[in-house]
Amino acid sequence: MTFESFIEAQSYLLWSAFILAFIIGAIANKTNFCTMGAVSDMVNMGDYSRFRAWLLAIAVAMSGVVILEFSGVLSVDSAFPPYRDTQIIWLENLLGGFLFGVGMTFASGCGNKTLVRIGGGNIKSVLVLAVIGLVGFYMTNPFPGSDKTLYSVLFFDWVGPASISLSSLSDIGSLISVESAVLVRLIVGLLIVSMLAIYIFKSAEFRGGFDNILGGLVIGLAVIAAWVISNNIAINADDELYSLGSYYQEWDMLADSDEGKPSMGRPLSTQSFTFVNPMAQTYGYSMSGFNNVHLSFGILSVLGVILGSFVWSIISKGFRIEWFASMKDFFMHFIGAILMGLGGTLALGCTIGQAITGISTLAVGSILVFIAILFGSALTMKMQYYKMLYEDASMISVLLTALVELKLLPSSMRKLEAL
Repeated sequence: MTFESFIEAQSYLLWSAFILAFIIGAIANKTNFCTMGAVSDMVNMGDYSRFRAWLLAIAVAMSGVVILEFSGVLSVDSAFPPYRDTQIIWLENLLGGFLFGVGMTFASGCGNKTLVRIGGGNIKSVLVLAVIGLVGFYMTNPFPGSDKTLYSVLFFDWVGPASISLSSLSDIGSLISVESAVLVRLIVGLLIVSMLAIYIFKSAEFRGGFDNILGGLVIGLAVIAAWVISNNIAINADDELYSLGSYYQEWDMLADSDEGKPSMGRPLSTQSFTFVNPMAQTYGYSMSGFNNVHLSFGILSVLGVILGSFVWSIISKGFRIEWFASMKDFFMHFIGAILMGLGGTLALGCTIGQAITGISTLAVGSILVFIAILFGSALTMKMQYYKMLYEDASMISVLLTALVELKLLPSSMRKLEAL
Protein backbone atom coordinates (compact mmCIF):
# COMPACT_ATOMS: atom_id res chain seq x y z
CA MET A 1 0.00 0.00 0.00
CA THR A 2 2.05 2.89 -1.34
CA PHE A 3 0.89 6.50 -1.22
CA GLU A 4 2.21 9.71 -2.73
CA SER A 5 1.75 11.84 0.39
CA PHE A 6 1.91 11.46 4.14
CA ILE A 7 -1.63 12.75 4.59
CA GLU A 8 -3.04 10.10 2.25
CA ALA A 9 -1.10 7.36 4.03
CA GLN A 10 -2.12 8.49 7.49
CA SER A 11 -5.75 8.84 6.44
CA TYR A 12 -5.67 5.25 5.19
CA LEU A 13 -4.32 4.08 8.55
CA LEU A 14 -6.93 6.03 10.52
CA TRP A 15 -9.86 4.92 8.38
CA SER A 16 -8.65 1.32 8.52
CA ALA A 17 -8.51 1.50 12.31
CA PHE A 18 -12.01 2.94 12.45
CA ILE A 19 -13.55 0.35 10.11
CA LEU A 20 -11.91 -2.61 11.85
CA ALA A 21 -12.88 -1.23 15.26
CA PHE A 22 -16.44 -0.68 14.04
CA ILE A 23 -16.58 -4.38 13.14
CA ILE A 24 -15.15 -5.32 16.55
CA GLY A 25 -17.74 -3.19 18.32
CA ALA A 26 -20.66 -4.62 16.36
CA ILE A 27 -19.51 -8.23 16.69
CA ALA A 28 -18.61 -7.92 20.39
CA ASN A 29 -22.09 -6.53 21.04
CA LYS A 30 -23.83 -9.17 18.95
CA THR A 31 -21.93 -12.13 20.38
CA ASN A 32 -21.51 -10.77 23.93
CA PHE A 33 -17.76 -11.23 23.60
CA CYS A 34 -16.49 -10.16 27.01
CA THR A 35 -13.24 -11.12 28.70
CA MET A 36 -14.43 -10.17 32.18
CA GLY A 37 -17.61 -12.10 31.51
CA ALA A 38 -15.49 -15.06 30.47
CA VAL A 39 -13.74 -15.06 33.85
CA SER A 40 -17.06 -14.60 35.65
CA ASP A 41 -18.62 -17.52 33.80
CA MET A 42 -15.69 -19.76 34.76
CA VAL A 43 -15.50 -18.72 38.40
CA ASN A 44 -19.20 -18.46 39.20
CA MET A 45 -20.83 -21.02 36.90
CA GLY A 46 -18.09 -23.36 35.67
CA ASP A 47 -18.94 -22.33 32.09
CA TYR A 48 -15.87 -22.03 29.85
CA SER A 49 -17.58 -21.09 26.58
CA ARG A 50 -16.69 -17.39 26.57
CA PHE A 51 -13.19 -18.18 27.80
CA ARG A 52 -12.81 -20.47 24.80
CA ALA A 53 -13.96 -17.61 22.56
CA TRP A 54 -11.20 -15.48 24.10
CA LEU A 55 -8.66 -18.24 23.48
CA LEU A 56 -9.93 -18.59 19.91
CA ALA A 57 -9.20 -14.90 19.29
CA ILE A 58 -5.70 -15.44 20.69
CA ALA A 59 -5.13 -18.53 18.53
CA VAL A 60 -6.33 -16.83 15.35
CA ALA A 61 -4.21 -13.72 15.97
CA MET A 62 -1.13 -15.74 16.90
CA SER A 63 -1.37 -18.01 13.87
CA GLY A 64 -1.66 -15.00 11.59
CA VAL A 65 1.34 -13.19 13.08
CA VAL A 66 3.75 -16.16 13.07
CA ILE A 67 2.78 -17.27 9.55
CA LEU A 68 2.90 -13.78 8.07
CA GLU A 69 6.21 -12.98 9.78
CA PHE A 70 7.69 -16.20 8.41
CA SER A 71 6.36 -15.27 4.96
CA GLY A 72 7.98 -11.83 5.14
CA VAL A 73 4.66 -9.99 4.96
CA LEU A 74 4.81 -8.65 8.50
CA SER A 75 7.23 -7.70 11.28
CA VAL A 76 6.13 -6.69 14.76
CA ASP A 77 9.60 -6.35 16.30
CA SER A 78 9.24 -2.55 16.49
CA ALA A 79 5.57 -2.41 17.39
CA PHE A 80 3.79 0.22 19.45
CA PRO A 81 3.63 -0.55 22.32
CA PRO A 82 6.97 -2.42 22.38
CA TYR A 83 5.76 -5.93 23.15
CA ARG A 84 9.11 -7.47 22.21
CA ASP A 85 11.27 -4.98 24.03
CA THR A 86 14.78 -5.98 25.14
CA GLN A 87 13.62 -5.75 28.74
CA ILE A 88 11.18 -7.96 30.59
CA ILE A 89 9.30 -5.61 32.91
CA TRP A 90 7.92 -8.56 34.84
CA LEU A 91 6.89 -6.65 37.96
CA GLU A 92 5.01 -4.05 35.92
CA ASN A 93 3.40 -6.83 33.88
CA LEU A 94 2.25 -8.75 36.95
CA LEU A 95 1.24 -5.78 39.09
CA GLY A 96 -0.40 -3.94 36.21
CA GLY A 97 -2.24 -7.03 35.07
CA PHE A 98 -3.45 -7.77 38.59
CA LEU A 99 -4.69 -4.19 39.12
CA PHE A 100 -6.43 -4.27 35.75
CA GLY A 101 -8.10 -7.60 36.57
CA VAL A 102 -9.40 -6.25 39.88
CA GLY A 103 -10.49 -3.01 38.22
CA MET A 104 -12.39 -4.58 35.35
CA THR A 105 -14.30 -6.72 37.86
CA PHE A 106 -15.31 -3.66 39.88
CA ALA A 107 -16.22 -1.73 36.72
CA SER A 108 -18.21 -4.56 35.09
CA GLY A 109 -15.96 -5.01 32.06
CA CYS A 110 -12.58 -4.48 30.43
CA GLY A 111 -11.63 -1.54 28.21
CA ASN A 112 -13.21 -2.97 25.06
CA LYS A 113 -16.38 -3.96 26.93
CA THR A 114 -16.59 -0.45 28.37
CA LEU A 115 -16.72 0.96 24.82
CA VAL A 116 -19.22 -1.69 23.70
CA ARG A 117 -21.45 -0.88 26.68
CA ILE A 118 -21.31 2.85 25.87
CA GLY A 119 -22.52 2.05 22.36
CA GLY A 120 -25.35 0.06 23.89
CA GLY A 121 -26.53 2.99 26.02
CA ASN A 122 -24.69 2.38 29.30
CA ILE A 123 -24.00 5.79 30.85
CA LYS A 124 -22.04 4.18 33.70
CA SER A 125 -19.39 3.18 31.19
CA VAL A 126 -19.00 6.82 30.08
CA LEU A 127 -17.68 7.54 33.59
CA VAL A 128 -15.39 4.51 33.35
CA LEU A 129 -14.02 5.69 29.99
CA ALA A 130 -13.44 9.22 31.30
CA VAL A 131 -11.61 8.04 34.42
CA ILE A 132 -9.47 5.47 32.58
CA GLY A 133 -8.56 8.16 30.04
CA LEU A 134 -7.68 10.70 32.74
CA VAL A 135 -5.59 8.27 34.81
CA GLY A 136 -3.92 6.73 31.76
CA PHE A 137 -3.05 10.17 30.37
CA TYR A 138 -1.33 11.33 33.56
CA MET A 139 0.45 8.02 33.95
CA THR A 140 2.55 9.00 30.94
CA ASN A 141 2.15 12.80 30.76
CA PRO A 142 3.25 15.35 33.38
CA PHE A 143 0.72 17.05 35.63
CA PRO A 144 0.09 20.68 34.64
CA GLY A 145 2.98 22.84 35.80
CA SER A 146 5.06 19.84 36.82
CA ASP A 147 7.52 17.34 35.43
CA LYS A 148 5.96 14.51 37.46
CA THR A 149 3.65 11.80 36.15
CA LEU A 150 1.53 9.34 38.07
CA TYR A 151 3.98 6.66 37.02
CA SER A 152 7.01 8.56 38.33
CA VAL A 153 5.27 9.35 41.62
CA LEU A 154 3.74 5.94 42.34
CA PHE A 155 5.82 3.32 40.56
CA PHE A 156 9.11 4.36 38.97
CA ASP A 157 11.41 4.07 41.99
CA TRP A 158 10.50 0.49 42.84
CA VAL A 159 9.16 -1.23 39.73
CA GLY A 160 11.80 0.02 37.27
CA PRO A 161 14.81 -1.61 38.96
CA ALA A 162 13.05 -4.99 38.87
CA SER A 163 13.17 -5.19 35.06
CA ILE A 164 15.43 -7.76 33.41
CA SER A 165 17.64 -6.58 30.55
CA LEU A 166 18.22 -9.02 27.70
CA SER A 167 20.64 -9.30 24.83
CA SER A 168 17.74 -10.22 22.57
CA LEU A 169 14.09 -9.36 22.11
CA SER A 170 11.78 -10.71 24.80
CA ASP A 171 9.58 -13.02 22.75
CA ILE A 172 9.75 -16.80 22.98
CA GLY A 173 11.34 -17.20 19.55
CA SER A 174 14.17 -14.75 20.24
CA LEU A 175 14.84 -16.21 23.69
CA ILE A 176 15.25 -19.70 22.22
CA SER A 177 17.33 -18.67 19.21
CA VAL A 178 18.23 -15.15 18.13
CA GLU A 179 19.53 -16.35 14.75
CA SER A 180 16.44 -18.43 13.95
CA ALA A 181 13.86 -16.39 15.84
CA VAL A 182 11.37 -16.17 12.97
CA LEU A 183 11.42 -19.93 12.36
CA VAL A 184 11.19 -20.71 16.07
CA ARG A 185 8.24 -18.35 16.41
CA LEU A 186 6.50 -20.21 13.59
CA ILE A 187 7.10 -23.62 15.16
CA VAL A 188 6.28 -22.61 18.73
CA GLY A 189 3.37 -20.44 17.66
CA LEU A 190 1.72 -23.13 15.58
CA LEU A 191 2.29 -25.67 18.35
CA ILE A 192 0.55 -23.38 20.85
CA VAL A 193 -2.25 -22.69 18.36
CA SER A 194 -2.73 -26.43 17.80
CA MET A 195 -2.98 -27.10 21.53
CA LEU A 196 -5.40 -24.20 21.98
CA ALA A 197 -7.54 -25.42 19.07
CA ILE A 198 -7.79 -28.91 20.58
CA TYR A 199 -8.85 -27.47 23.93
CA ILE A 200 -11.25 -24.95 22.40
CA PHE A 201 -13.10 -27.28 20.04
CA LYS A 202 -13.19 -30.39 22.20
CA SER A 203 -16.20 -28.81 23.88
CA ALA A 204 -19.40 -29.82 22.10
CA GLU A 205 -21.18 -26.91 23.75
CA PHE A 206 -18.67 -24.46 22.29
CA ARG A 207 -18.81 -26.08 18.85
CA GLY A 208 -22.56 -25.61 18.89
CA GLY A 209 -22.38 -21.97 19.94
CA PHE A 210 -22.21 -19.87 16.77
CA ASP A 211 -21.84 -16.54 18.55
CA ASN A 212 -18.80 -17.57 20.59
CA ILE A 213 -17.05 -18.92 17.49
CA LEU A 214 -17.95 -15.81 15.50
CA GLY A 215 -16.75 -13.47 18.24
CA GLY A 216 -13.39 -15.15 18.72
CA LEU A 217 -12.79 -15.56 14.99
CA VAL A 218 -13.66 -12.00 13.95
CA ILE A 219 -11.74 -10.31 16.74
CA GLY A 220 -8.68 -12.46 16.06
CA LEU A 221 -8.87 -11.62 12.35
CA ALA A 222 -9.29 -7.91 13.11
CA VAL A 223 -6.09 -7.98 15.17
CA ILE A 224 -4.23 -9.60 12.27
CA ALA A 225 -5.65 -7.12 9.76
CA ALA A 226 -4.54 -4.16 11.87
CA TRP A 227 -1.02 -5.60 12.19
CA VAL A 228 -0.74 -6.08 8.42
CA ILE A 229 -2.20 -2.71 7.42
CA SER A 230 -0.14 -0.64 9.88
CA ASN A 231 3.04 -2.52 8.92
CA ASN A 232 2.66 -2.20 5.15
CA ILE A 233 1.79 1.44 4.56
CA ALA A 234 4.51 3.21 2.57
CA ILE A 235 5.02 6.74 1.25
CA ASN A 236 6.82 7.36 -2.03
CA ALA A 237 9.02 10.42 -1.54
CA ASP A 238 11.53 11.16 -4.28
CA ASP A 239 11.35 7.53 -5.44
CA GLU A 240 12.23 6.25 -1.95
CA LEU A 241 9.76 4.38 0.22
CA TYR A 242 9.20 5.48 3.81
CA SER A 243 7.01 4.06 6.50
CA LEU A 244 4.80 6.52 8.37
CA GLY A 245 7.20 6.46 11.30
CA SER A 246 10.36 6.94 9.24
CA TYR A 247 8.73 9.76 7.24
CA TYR A 248 7.83 11.48 10.51
CA GLN A 249 11.47 11.24 11.67
CA GLU A 250 12.65 12.81 8.41
CA TRP A 251 9.82 15.34 8.23
CA ASP A 252 12.04 18.42 7.94
CA MET A 253 13.90 16.85 5.03
CA LEU A 254 10.88 15.52 3.16
CA ALA A 255 7.98 17.89 3.82
CA ASP A 256 7.60 21.48 2.64
CA SER A 257 5.87 22.62 5.85
CA ASP A 258 4.53 21.35 9.18
CA GLU A 259 1.00 21.17 7.81
CA GLY A 260 -0.45 17.76 8.56
CA LYS A 261 2.40 16.74 10.89
CA PRO A 262 1.11 14.62 13.82
CA SER A 263 2.00 15.60 17.38
CA MET A 264 3.85 12.32 18.00
CA GLY A 265 5.64 9.69 15.94
CA ARG A 266 5.27 6.54 18.06
CA PRO A 267 1.54 6.07 17.33
CA LEU A 268 2.50 5.77 13.65
CA SER A 269 4.41 2.53 14.23
CA THR A 270 3.23 -0.99 13.45
CA GLN A 271 0.36 -1.70 15.85
CA SER A 272 -2.90 -3.45 16.46
CA PHE A 273 -5.77 -3.14 18.89
CA THR A 274 -5.42 -2.13 22.52
CA PHE A 275 -7.71 0.19 24.47
CA VAL A 276 -6.28 1.69 27.66
CA ASN A 277 -3.61 3.84 26.03
CA PRO A 278 -6.04 4.89 23.26
CA MET A 279 -8.47 6.02 25.95
CA ALA A 280 -5.68 8.20 27.35
CA GLN A 281 -4.98 9.48 23.82
CA THR A 282 -8.66 10.29 23.45
CA TYR A 283 -8.58 12.28 26.68
CA GLY A 284 -5.54 14.21 25.42
CA TYR A 285 -7.29 14.81 22.09
CA SER A 286 -10.36 16.24 23.82
CA MET A 287 -8.24 18.44 26.10
CA SER A 288 -6.45 19.85 23.04
CA GLY A 289 -9.76 21.15 21.71
CA PHE A 290 -9.95 18.22 19.25
CA ASN A 291 -6.85 19.32 17.40
CA ASN A 292 -6.41 16.87 14.55
CA VAL A 293 -2.64 16.71 14.98
CA HIS A 294 -3.39 14.39 17.92
CA LEU A 295 -5.54 11.94 15.94
CA SER A 296 -4.19 8.41 16.05
CA PHE A 297 -4.96 4.79 15.29
CA GLY A 298 -5.95 4.36 18.95
CA ILE A 299 -8.40 7.25 19.04
CA LEU A 300 -10.15 6.03 15.90
CA SER A 301 -10.27 2.55 17.46
CA VAL A 302 -12.10 3.92 20.50
CA LEU A 303 -14.62 5.78 18.32
CA GLY A 304 -15.05 2.81 15.99
CA VAL A 305 -15.92 0.31 18.72
CA ILE A 306 -18.46 2.68 20.28
CA LEU A 307 -20.16 3.42 16.96
CA GLY A 308 -20.10 -0.23 15.84
CA SER A 309 -21.74 -1.29 19.09
CA PHE A 310 -24.27 1.53 18.82
CA VAL A 311 -25.29 0.56 15.29
CA TRP A 312 -25.74 -3.08 16.28
CA SER A 313 -27.74 -2.01 19.36
CA ILE A 314 -30.10 -0.04 17.13
CA ILE A 315 -30.40 -2.83 14.55
CA SER A 316 -31.06 -5.47 17.20
CA LYS A 317 -33.27 -3.13 19.28
CA GLY A 318 -30.97 -3.70 22.23
CA PHE A 319 -30.17 -0.07 22.99
CA ARG A 320 -30.94 0.63 26.65
CA ILE A 321 -30.03 3.62 28.81
CA GLU A 322 -28.46 2.39 32.06
CA TRP A 323 -27.44 4.40 35.10
CA PHE A 324 -25.96 3.66 38.50
CA ALA A 325 -28.23 1.63 40.75
CA SER A 326 -26.79 3.18 43.93
CA MET A 327 -23.90 5.18 45.34
CA LYS A 328 -22.12 1.90 46.02
CA ASP A 329 -22.49 1.01 42.34
CA PHE A 330 -21.03 4.41 41.41
CA PHE A 331 -18.15 4.02 43.83
CA MET A 332 -17.27 0.52 42.58
CA HIS A 333 -17.19 1.64 38.95
CA PHE A 334 -15.13 4.71 39.86
CA ILE A 335 -12.51 2.71 41.78
CA GLY A 336 -12.50 0.04 39.08
CA ALA A 337 -11.81 2.64 36.40
CA ILE A 338 -8.89 4.08 38.40
CA LEU A 339 -7.39 0.62 38.80
CA MET A 340 -7.82 -0.12 35.09
CA GLY A 341 -6.16 3.16 34.15
CA LEU A 342 -3.22 2.47 36.46
CA GLY A 343 -2.94 -1.23 35.70
CA GLY A 344 -3.52 -1.08 31.96
CA THR A 345 -0.88 1.61 31.52
CA LEU A 346 1.60 -0.11 33.84
CA ALA A 347 1.12 -3.45 32.05
CA LEU A 348 1.21 -1.83 28.57
CA GLY A 349 -2.18 -3.23 27.71
CA CYS A 350 -5.42 -4.91 28.66
CA THR A 351 -7.39 -8.09 27.95
CA ILE A 352 -7.28 -7.19 24.26
CA GLY A 353 -4.05 -5.20 23.98
CA GLN A 354 -1.88 -7.67 25.88
CA ALA A 355 -3.93 -10.84 26.13
CA ILE A 356 -4.70 -11.02 22.38
CA THR A 357 -2.60 -8.50 20.45
CA GLY A 358 0.48 -8.86 22.68
CA ILE A 359 0.30 -12.64 23.00
CA SER A 360 0.05 -12.88 19.21
CA THR A 361 3.68 -11.68 19.17
CA LEU A 362 4.70 -14.46 21.63
CA ALA A 363 6.01 -11.77 24.00
CA VAL A 364 6.81 -13.11 27.46
CA GLY A 365 5.50 -9.94 29.10
CA SER A 366 2.12 -10.33 27.42
CA ILE A 367 1.76 -13.85 28.76
CA LEU A 368 2.55 -12.58 32.27
CA VAL A 369 -0.08 -9.86 31.94
CA PHE A 370 -2.68 -12.38 30.77
CA ILE A 371 -2.04 -14.62 33.79
CA ALA A 372 -2.11 -11.67 36.20
CA ILE A 373 -5.39 -10.33 34.79
CA LEU A 374 -7.03 -13.74 35.14
CA PHE A 375 -5.78 -14.07 38.72
CA GLY A 376 -6.78 -10.54 39.75
CA SER A 377 -10.27 -10.86 38.31
CA ALA A 378 -10.95 -14.40 39.57
CA LEU A 379 -9.67 -13.60 43.08
CA THR A 380 -11.83 -10.47 43.26
CA MET A 381 -14.93 -12.39 42.19
CA LYS A 382 -14.36 -15.10 44.78
CA MET A 383 -13.78 -12.53 47.50
CA GLN A 384 -16.93 -10.63 46.52
CA TYR A 385 -18.90 -13.86 46.71
CA TYR A 386 -17.72 -14.79 50.20
CA LYS A 387 -18.05 -11.24 51.48
CA MET A 388 -21.64 -11.31 50.30
CA LEU A 389 -22.27 -14.59 52.16
CA TYR A 390 -20.42 -13.56 55.30
CA GLU A 391 -20.80 -9.81 55.71
CA ASP A 392 -19.06 -9.77 59.09
CA ALA A 393 -16.12 -11.94 58.03
CA SER A 394 -12.63 -10.42 58.10
CA MET A 395 -10.86 -9.68 54.85
CA ILE A 396 -8.14 -12.18 55.80
CA SER A 397 -10.72 -14.95 56.15
CA VAL A 398 -12.32 -13.98 52.86
CA LEU A 399 -8.93 -13.82 51.10
CA LEU A 400 -7.74 -17.19 52.40
CA THR A 401 -11.01 -18.86 51.47
CA ALA A 402 -10.91 -17.34 47.99
CA LEU A 403 -7.36 -18.60 47.46
CA VAL A 404 -8.44 -22.08 48.58
CA GLU A 405 -11.36 -21.94 46.12
CA LEU A 406 -8.88 -21.09 43.36
CA LYS A 407 -6.77 -24.08 44.44
CA LEU A 408 -3.82 -21.85 45.30
CA LEU A 409 -3.85 -22.85 48.99
CA PRO A 410 -4.56 -26.22 50.65
CA SER A 411 -8.15 -26.83 51.76
CA SER A 412 -7.03 -26.95 55.38
CA MET A 413 -6.60 -23.16 55.25
CA ARG A 414 -10.24 -22.53 54.35
CA LYS A 415 -11.88 -20.16 56.85
CA LEU A 416 -15.40 -19.92 55.43
CA GLU A 417 -17.69 -22.63 54.11
CA ALA A 418 -19.66 -22.24 50.90
CA LEU A 419 -23.42 -22.00 51.42
